[in-house]
Formats: sequence, structure tokens, C-alpha cells
Amino acid sequence: MKTLQEMALNFNKNILVSHTGGQLSSDGGLTLCVELMAKFQFTILADKLLRFNDQRRYCQHSNSSILKQLILQIIAGYSADSAATFLEKEPLFKLLLDKPSLASQATISRFWQRFDKDSVSTLQTLNEALIDRVRLLTNQTATIIDIDSTHSDTYGKQEATNYNAHYGTEGYHPLLATDQDGNLLKAVLRPGNAYTSKDVKAFLTPLLKHYQTQLPTTDILVRGDSGFATPEVYDVCEANDVFYIIRLKRNRKLQNLAEKFVKISDQTQ
Repeated sequence: MKTLQEMALNFNKNILVSHTGGQLSSDGGLTLCVELMAKFQFTILADKLLRFNDQRRYCQHSNSSILKQLILQIIAGYSADSAATFLEKEPLFKLLLDKPSLASQATISRFWQRFDKDSVSTLQTLNEALIDRVRLLTNQTATIIDIDSTHSDTYGKQEATNYNAHYGTEGYHPLLATDQDGNLLKAVLRPGNAYTSKDVKAFLTPLLKHYQTQLPTTDILVRGDSGFATPEVYDVCEANDVFYIIRLKRNRKLQNLAEKFVKISDQTQ
């Protein structure tokens, strides 16, 4: 059995995990994140699948390496673009990203400017490819797709922000899909006043087709709360031959229909 002092990481053999002291970093946990990204071939998939409106002729940082840097920054708590200025020469980040210096704040700002609608759609493609690798490694035979919506507060006059009466605040009301392991399968940003099931057909149809193509022998179950109790959801699930469980809002007619299926007992528990 190897001791911790002898442990090396597969993605970069120059990095050794040790308890012997010396140069220390509070972000050492990122090594495990990068090891996981290497396991799923993040950089290879990102280079292959991502598309940007990139007019650069000469560049030091590829789009995939900037995205990887941003992911690591966010995981470590450096969410602001300006944090890149302070991390530019940080030794651990340079080792993790395997380059002499990090992308600066200005480089990251230009990176965001290269995004358009097509770029965002390729991010969804990359996300699906990464989750597909997880499923192959874990050999899962069933998938539960939870559809839901949430609220994200906005401040100022951001585009498409609106008042949501349920949450009592201004913001966005994105549509989300997650699986039974908590993986985010898909997300679509919507105005704050959008109803829960708005655009659910366009949202759910390509997702179901993807998993039916990539996982043809896997049983798929779609699950949602009462906000998704609409014919659109039922029709999409029926058309794609998947199971679905959608909660119905309580009402008198439904209670009358369900009464004969409810077991009534006068025994006290």
C-alpha cells in the first residue's frame, strides 16, 4: 500500500501529494477536480464540441483552457473575473492548467464576448457528453429526469428580468432538468414572469431523443411537480415512449375519481 507521500496524479506526474510541508496552498482540493476532469477527457471533448465566434489569429490561451480555468476558479471560490489577475502567477493553478501563466481578467472578458447562441448550445452538447461518460463508467440501467423551475434574483435593469409573484421578487425563472444523481442535464434561462411549464415541449423533446439515442436500453422516467401537469408534457412523454409521473393539483373532481382507490380504515395507529 502506497503512503500519501508517494501518491502522484495521473493527469500530471509533476504533481505529488505530500504531508512533508514546504510550499503550501489552500486550494489543494482542486487537484482532485482536475483528476476527475482528466478521467472524463474534459479538454479533448471541449476542443471537439465547443464552437465560438473566434476571430483571433494569434492566442496564448485556447477557449477550452479558459473555460477550464473559469470552472476551477468558481469551484475554489474565485467567481469574479478580476480574480484571474491575482491568480495569474499562482503556482498551483499553473500546475493544474499546465501552462506558464493563467488567462488574465481582460482575456476572460474577451472570452465572454465570443459567446453567441450557437456557443451556448455547444455547451449543452459538452455537458451531455460528460454525463454520458459518467453513465458508461457507472453502468446505469435507469435514468430519472426531474424537470423543475427555480428563481434567480436580479438587480438593476438586466435584460428579460421580470417580477415573479410566487417568489415576490424580480429575477429570472429558469427551466431545469436533473437526474437521480443530481447532475444538471439541461437549463434554459427564462424571464421571471414565465409560467413553470412554459416552453417545456421544446426543452424536453431534444433531451429525451438524446438519451434514447445514447442509452437505447435504459429505462427513462420523467418526473415533475404540479406545475408541469399539462398535455404538452404528457404528449412529449407518450411520443417518446418514456414513463412519467407528474403530480396533479388537488381538486374535488380528482378526489371523487380517486376515492375508490383509497383504502379507508377505522383502525387507530
